[in-house]
Amino acid sequence: MAKKILVLSGSPKKNGNTMTLVKWFTEGAILAGADVDVVQTAFLKYKTNGCVSCRICQSLPKYECAIDDEAKLVLAKMAIADVIVMATPLYFFGPSAQLKLIIDRMFSLYKWDNKAGTMKTPLKGKTLVLIASAYEEVGMKELEAPFKITAYYSGMKFESLLVPNAGESGDIKKSEDARQKAIALGKKVA
Repeated sequence: MAKKILVLSGSPKKNGNTMTLVKWFTEGAILAGADVDVVQTAFLKYKTNGCVSCRICQSLPKYECAIDDEAKLVLAKMAIADVIVMATPLYFFGPSAQLKLIIDRMFSLYKWDNKAGTMKTPLKGKTLVLIASAYEEVGMKELEAPFKITAYYSGMKFESLLVPNAGESGDIKKSEDARQKAIALGKKVA
């Protein structure tokens, strides 16, 4: 059975470095037989700016957000995907705000029992992949750290492709090395 790969692109640009890496990654994953769904988080319709800490999700029987908007649909896809890819440009040593909106809403994909000291999530056993590019090298490891921690905390495998010195928007298209690495990563996780 083909692996289900959900790619969340956090770039506000439809044809910049991040989307180019996503296209190359997707090419490799499809070549390896995966079923790939790409969501551009910058163009989703949201009712809130991230999680509002209502905690209603903690009392729901399903792993779902109580806020009924397009992010809720993306979170549902995350719960059933085999591989979740988060692609982002480096913005001030972190992911883009467009991706962070979804990351914050991931709170609904966890159920905590504070009295018992337990946590359950449908993300356990999946693979989390970070694809990131930056104009220069400064900040790439800092960007990667919260994604690694999230994978570890959630019981997920972790892979990453960090592309420093990618240049300005669209410049990465000239990098055959980045292309080959993105395609190879797509094949590997598929």
